[in-house]
Amino acid sequence: MKVTAIIPARYASTRFPGKPLARILGKPMIEHVYRRTVEAQTIDRAIIATDDRRIYDCVIAFGGEVMMTRDDHPSGTDRLAEVAAAIDSDLIVNVQGDEPLIVPQMIDEAVGPLLENDELQMGTLCSRIENVEDYLSPNVVKVVCDSHNHALYFSRAPIPHPRDIPAGELSVRLPELAAKRHIGLYVYRREFLLKYPQLPQTPLEILESLEQLRAMESGVRLYVAMTEFDCHGVDTPEDLQRVEALMRL
Repeated sequence: MKVTAIIPARYASTRFPGKPLARILGKPMIEHVYRRTVEAQTIDRAIIATDDRRIYDCVIAFGGEVMMTRDDHPSGTDRLAEVAAAIDSDLIVNVQGDEPLIVPQMIDEAVGPLLENDELQMGTLCSRIENVEDYLSPNVVKVVCDSHNHALYFSRAPIPHPRDIPAGELSVRLPELAAKRHIGLYVYRREFLLKYPQLPQTPLEILESLEQLRAMESGVRLYVAMTEFDCHGVDTPEDLQRVEALMRL
């Protein structure tokens, strides 16, 4: 099976304009993401998808593969689907362009289940939540799964909810919840990805502002693979400084 990683990269960003071109240890962030992505054993091809000529020229300069896309896509998934429609691939992996510390093994962990099971249409990743601040934070998306690792629900709320654990004991007893943090790396069968942007938005997707709920509300089962690795996304210039410090270790 052919597996292609697509890395959406937009220049416009409310909190951090030009983020993909921000330098980390002398290289643009998008180059770090690209080079780590191609190291994944399951990836046959990696393409950066952008609507900005500056990013396009940067990728060409460091020897990566890049495709220009329309500039009116409402979401990264739509941009992903545009590129997927133009290539020959069985599986498409959506790698976030602001994850310069992504571990190649994480990509393999997400891709593996769809290589092994033809019935799976979509997969993603999660990791364990280790502190109560992340568990309670609406900025950390949580996921609960069934016994076969299929997602039951994604939420910004603290799920699963511990009805019988007093708030004062939550910090100590957090491991009892086995709470999981969702990691925004997705794997799609190409045929499903091409249909996905055409699905109408759903009530829970709009309420939680979580696009993956559209697939679940439409009856698609999401396989959620567990990883032991952490993510260090860059949303602000301060995040960039933190990531650069980690890279220097």
